[in-house]
Amino acid sequence: MKEEQWTIIKVLKWTTQYFSSLGIEQPRTDAEVLLAHVLGYERLDLYLNFDQPLTKAELAKYREAIKRRARREPVQYITERQEFWSLPIRVTPAVLIPRPETECLVETALKICREKLPETDQLHILDIGTGSGAISLALAKELPEATIFASDLSFEAILLAKQNAKELTVQSGIHFLVSNLCEALGKKAHEYFDIVMSNPPYISDSEYQKLPPEIRNYEPKTALHGGENGTLVIKDILVSAAAYLKSGGCLVLEIGSTQGALLRQFAGTLAWVSEIDIEKDYSGLDRVLIVRKK
Repeated sequence: MKEEQWTIIKVLKWTTQYFSSLGIEQPRTDAEVLLAHVLGYERLDLYLNFDQPLTKAELAKYREAIKRRARREPVQYITERQEFWSLPIRVTPAVLIPRPETECLVETALKICREKLPETDQLHILDIGTGSGAISLALAKELPEATIFASDLSFEAILLAKQNAKELTVQSGIHFLVSNLCEALGKKAHEYFDIVMSNPPYISDSEYQKLPPEIRNYEPKTALHGGENGTLVIKDILVSAAAYLKSGGCLVLEIGSTQGALLRQFAGTLAWVSEIDIEKDYSGLDRVLIVRKK
């Protein structure tokens, strides 16, 4: 009896139906991304080779990827890749998967650098909680002359961020360090930075319990959960980062969409603050808090 032949199109149709039955939100997209990863293709290549049969080894590898996705493991952890700022960022379960809204954080920092700090010959930037290094890598791409320090409490995250910097050939402008917030910087970094920025954990207790399993069961809780109302770490940064900012420098933080008013009020009580602003994301929601030092 002739063995059943599984072509690219046949495999995609089956996987899409299977993922749909599990309630996975983007069944066709996930099926395509995983198959392209297994075959070493771009997604467009799948459409150009619909009738191509898969080998036994390719089918076995794809079945394993399907099983992992069926357990609701994020596609990005299976492929170990996520695009951010048009850069292919390597990700693992040790780090948060970069989100499109975090590009608003990068855009805001670049705007400040280009419009409000034009007189600065050498920019010094600190990225707190760098994770995969996505923010620092994007800034290094756009500001090759800047000196960037990227810190994270996780040694594993720093190793991954260093690997990403090496693969993207931007490692020369970034200094990586293991640190809880700013603690490892020391007195030498006092009033050293033009910009201190972070995508801190800002998910509240109640929000965390409602997260989809792809996030709640796989992404690091320490990169997501920000305490009872989600602002615990943000407030710590607002207090501790001031010592490392130059006069006129800016603290730039990604925040939750409902936290703008609360954080504006809190920042307004701090003696070092001269200006407070909030930028919205692509959906018109509060997303980036900007606090300027006197």
